[in-house]
Amino acid sequence: MTDVLVTGGAGFLGSHLVERLEAEGRDVFVPRSSEYDLVHEDDVRRLFADARPQLVYHVAAVAGGIGANRAEPGRFWYANLLMGAHVLEQARLAGVRKLVTLGTICEYPKLTPVPFREEDLWEGYPEETNAPYGIAKKAHLVGGQAYRDQYGMNVIHLLPVNLYGPRDRFHPTNAHVIPDLIRKMLDSPEQVVLWGDGSPTREFLYVEDCAEALTLAGESYDGADPVNIGSGEEIAIRELADLVADVTGFEGEIVWDHDKPNGQPRRQLDVTKAAELFGFRATTTLREGLERTVAWYRSTLALNPSA
Repeated sequence: MTDVLVTGGAGFLGSHLVERLEAEGRDVFVPRSSEYDLVHEDDVRRLFADARPQLVYHVAAVAGGIGANRAEPGRFWYANLLMGAHVLEQARLAGVRKLVTLGTICEYPKLTPVPFREEDLWEGYPEETNAPYGIAKKAHLVGGQAYRDQYGMNVIHLLPVNLYGPRDRFHPTNAHVIPDLIRKMLDSPEQVVLWGDGSPTREFLYVEDCAEALTLAGESYDGADPVNIGSGEEIAIRELADLVADVTGFEGEIVWDHDKPNGQPRRQLDVTKAAELFGFRATTTLREGLERTVAWYRSTLALNPSA
């Protein structure tokens, strides 16, 4: 019998979470997608039979930036919806003590008042470019609350902001904004072209801080209501680009492609409940986290130039 199962444990956030759990002496089962495809119910059933966990973190997701969400909205909706549904049902059947489901800031309505409060989650439709992804994740919240009501399951739902840090995905067409900025500024020292006009704001959380939040919530939060996970600090994309340029040493030209979408106008979470309910407060500043991420990316390229 395994102590903890972490779906997506070999991925970006999942690998940091696994490291933290193992450092605390937990026995962690990390499934590989080549062995267990969570989109298929039979694979998820076999996973729970093999792992026999008491605590489950459902971190696995199909995710990406605006470009990826626009290119594959059906896949983002279908895969995320089914993975969460199968994990929830099999956790019930296996008698799991607690299930932690990971949502997304993309669940919030497009024009949510800033800072986003958990009570505002149902006050409108999500931003169009990532609505299929956000709605699939929102369904996990509803499913978890329904299973709590009918079966007495302990299911909690956390809403993290945009994450960044070492081991992030630096793919040329399927990356979030920070890894995309870092890759472009290090790979193209003369000029980078960025989407939109730079006016939207975002909030970012260093990946190790998020792993800490997940472990704290897994240990001490048992409520039905979703909880925001973030730094509580807002920055415009244009200012972020200037900061990444400073950290990477980029001295070239930044060109804004106004024909590309901006995405949601503003994003910033009210993180009061995470502090009150399970004592989480982000401790890594954005500059410090960017410096660590850039150092990791440079060292990774040095070891594997084709990465």
